[in-house]
Amino acid sequence: MGFQDHMAAALDEARAAAARGEVPVGAVMVAPDGTPVARAGNRVLELSDPTAHAEILALRAACAAAGSERLPGHALYVTLEPCPMCASAIAQARIARLVYGAADPKSGGVAQGPRVYSHSQCHHRPEVVDGIGAEDAAALLREFFQGRR
Repeated sequence: MGFQDHMAAALDEARAAAARGEVPVGAVMVAPDGTPVARAGNRVLELSDPTAHAEILALRAACAAAGSERLPGHALYVTLEPCPMCASAIAQARIARLVYGAADPKSGGVAQGPRVYSHSQCHHRPEVVDGIGAEDAAALLREFFQGRR
């Protein structure tokens, strides 16, 4: 499995989130051997939890499965550039690689806004690969928000 395969799974999670009325963001955590170990979509509304972003839910599930708060060697695939909260959590978990689709000029925390990984206070900086599945992820978000206006 490659970048596109894991991003396709994250897009499936984003579509499922949209079907639940959540902002369509999906995430897949992949172990160092390439095996997906956790998948999630946003559940902020469903759980009445502002931290229930897809990335956080995937991190929690993968950490629980590993029995550790750190996931060295793992990769996280997410359909949208992580917000500052999620970017920080990714660093805290020592994720090796972050792969995301669409940029988030309004709320992103990696290449936009605070650029969490460029701060001296950030003790771990994952490899970042952006733009994988960006068109599909952006289209999903556009359709979702157009339906809300």
